[in-house]
Amino acid sequence: MTKVEKFGRVRPVCSQCGWIYFEDPKVAAAALVIQAGRVLLVRRVNEPFRGLWTLPAGFVNSGEDPAIAAARECLEETGLTVRALRVFDIVPGREHPRGADFVIIYLVELIGGVLRADDDADAVEWFDRDHLPPLAFRATRKALQSLNA
Repeated sequence: MTKVEKFGRVRPVCSQCGWIYFEDPKVAAAALVIQAGRVLLVRRVNEPFRGLWTLPAGFVNSGEDPAIAAARECLEETGLTVRALRVFDIVPGREHPRGADFVIIYLVELIGGVLRADDDADAVEWFDRDHLPPLAFRATRKALQSLNA
């Protein structure tokens, strides 16, 4: 492999066959759950931002519909079943080395389940939009600011 300027960037290129490596972006999906004017947040147990609060979210698997990924992550982290209603926002920009290049935030409706923290969350709570805890991630902050605008 050599590195060559191709399509506006320096990219790895196979010197024998000319194959060009294009790095795919990482995509995450988040669930914005609102009930009685309060928003559902989870507290992170992992770095980065351990101990800070965020929307239920995670990476979209290859071939997975991002709306399904948002619902899956919400169920895994909160015990609640939700259904995506619409895209609320798309937030670009990788915030840390292991992060997503895009976060697709879905406004979701609550279908059922039993509220419990699980997976990579150690707490899950409903918060009044005017009294939020310390927040992780630019996408969470942007979504919640948009709610209050």
